[in-house]
Amino acid sequence: MLKEKCGVYAAKCNGEVFSKLYWGSLAQNHRGHESYGFLTYYNGLRRYVDIGLIPRIEREEFQRWMNLLPGEMGIAHVRYGTSGRRDAGLKYAQPIVSSNGRRKLGIAYNGNIVNIGWLKRELKIKDEVCDSELLCKYLNIKDNIIEQIENCMELVEGAYSVVGLSSNGDLFAFRDPHGIRPLIFGKSEDAIAIASESAALDINNIKLEGEIEPGELVIISKDEMERIKIVKDNRAFCGFEFAYFSRPDSIINGRFVYRIREELGRRLGKRYEDYVRKADIIISIPETADDAAYGLHEETGLRWERALRRHRFVTHRAFIMGPRERASIIDMKVNIANSLKGKKVIIVEDSIVRGDTTKTIVSKLKRAGAEKIFVFITFPKITHPCFYGIDMATFSELIGFSMSNEDIAKAIGADAVCYQEYEDFIDIIGGNLCMACVTGNYPTKTAQDIANRAKLIPNNKLRIYEYFEV
Repeated sequence: MLKEKCGVYAAKCNGEVFSKLYWGSLAQNHRGHESYGFLTYYNGLRRYVDIGLIPRIEREEFQRWMNLLPGEMGIAHVRYGTSGRRDAGLKYAQPIVSSNGRRKLGIAYNGNIVNIGWLKRELKIKDEVCDSELLCKYLNIKDNIIEQIENCMELVEGAYSVVGLSSNGDLFAFRDPHGIRPLIFGKSEDAIAIASESAALDINNIKLEGEIEPGELVIISKDEMERIKIVKDNRAFCGFEFAYFSRPDSIINGRFVYRIREELGRRLGKRYEDYVRKADIIISIPETADDAAYGLHEETGLRWERALRRHRFVTHRAFIMGPRERASIIDMKVNIANSLKGKKVIIVEDSIVRGDTTKTIVSKLKRAGAEKIFVFITFPKITHPCFYGIDMATFSELIGFSMSNEDIAKAIGADAVCYQEYEDFIDIIGGNLCMACVTGNYPTKTAQDIANRAKLIPNNKLRIYEYFEV
């Protein structure tokens, strides 16, 4: 199962800000399960971070949290780490705070720095440090935050959608020149908010106004929001947001994500009519493939069986375990709620990266009696690693790098694997996307150089952060 780094939220309110930070972050908890944190301004910075999912807070407990984190402005974060050790506990939890004399600066960000080796040398840091801490220190070198963000956009390569708060009471947000990760903003009568997804605005009854543009800085003071275009827009938005990461009820580029996924399913039905004619029913891997399965059902007329169901309270994280334990956890997370004896099944999945999850579920469907299994994938075939904040670390881990579709089908135990064609995906979503994991064409130079060099390393087994240090 893929993991991404991370979800951010920021707000300025006419009143206490914590409740908006809490609910906005809770609406984005799908973007990161490792840790969460809040940072507010009230005569200085007030910070709280912890491990795991954001906890349930009963109504009577809110006052205690508001006393702990007072103020009218703040930022928040949910994290899944792609840089730094995952067993480091609270060390890498965000928001991160850096001190520079009397001034403190805190940031929360979503993305991944590509030229992290250069950044460490620039800051004269030799110890193991996560990219969020490095970025925070870099932004806090100068008192003039606008000037330092300009330097960041010119010299720091990678994906970064950042929200920040200073001990001077400055609330700001900015996005890398390619806008690889999402960052949107909205307003209500009593608040201005910035988030990774529009669903995090909806939960607080804040109206979506638009996106923070690639290469743009936003500064919020009092009830106003100043927008400063720092560098030319060179957009390359992550295509995976549409197929997997974003909530289906979020809006990207003016379209609900679930509508886009329905169309991805319809296009698979048109593209692979031969397998549709052979199939009896459609099943989806919950929950990111459900909307695509509905679109496939509408296009083909095949019955969509909601036969796969998640055990809601099995929240163990399979990605931190060994292969056997991981397969066992995946098996326990999904239950089959119908007999499939003798059925020819189309199973809809959002993507195949390593193949572990799909292989486990295909095996489970066979044990339930499925006669044939055709796997329909809404995202095109992934053949290259991501350096911008998705957990696709090496070529050798990607099942699509060295295997044909037929070999992949055999490896996961399916009768066929049918990927979304790249041209179909672009036609549905539109252009100006980062699809480097599919095409091998990266929007930034260092990432392209790393990928080219990685192919030359025997077995392609070095971790990405080892490439960065070169």
